[in-house]
Amino acid sequence: MHQQLAWYVGGPILGLCVVALRWLTNERLGATGAWSELVERATGRVGALDTRGWMWIGLVVGGVVFGLFGSSLDGYGWLTETFSGWTVAAILVGAGALIGYGAKLAGGCTSGNGLSGNAVLSPASLVATGTFFGTAIAVSFLIEALR
Repeated sequence: MHQQLAWYVGGPILGLCVVALRWLTNERLGATGAWSELVERATGRVGALDTRGWMWIGLVVGGVVFGLFGSSLDGYGWLTETFSGWTVAAILVGAGALIGYGAKLAGGCTSGNGLSGNAVLSPASLVATGTFFGTAIAVSFLIEALR
């Protein structure tokens, strides 16, 4: 059995987190903001972590806890077939850092646009999210056709 939270449970919880964060702190929920907060803190631009920085810490701690107590790192295709254990974890952390840098360079990420941007009906977020999903659907059909 797959030990992943069901979409119909995780989706509404994530949506409630978006609404609660906006209502309580008037901030957007997104991984790029969390990454930016960490970089600003590390370079001394800000003195203390705010909600975004604590979100990043929560993501990392959650990943570590899952890595220690959850199921094994599998399901990453060639990565887990070729490498094992801490090597896979190091590659995933490095990839995550590069994705964070790329998302910051691009001005936002899928989570910020898809969750917070769409929640406030931002035209740019609506177009970006439509592009993300359209591209994902097209690529999945292309990959399936090439099999």
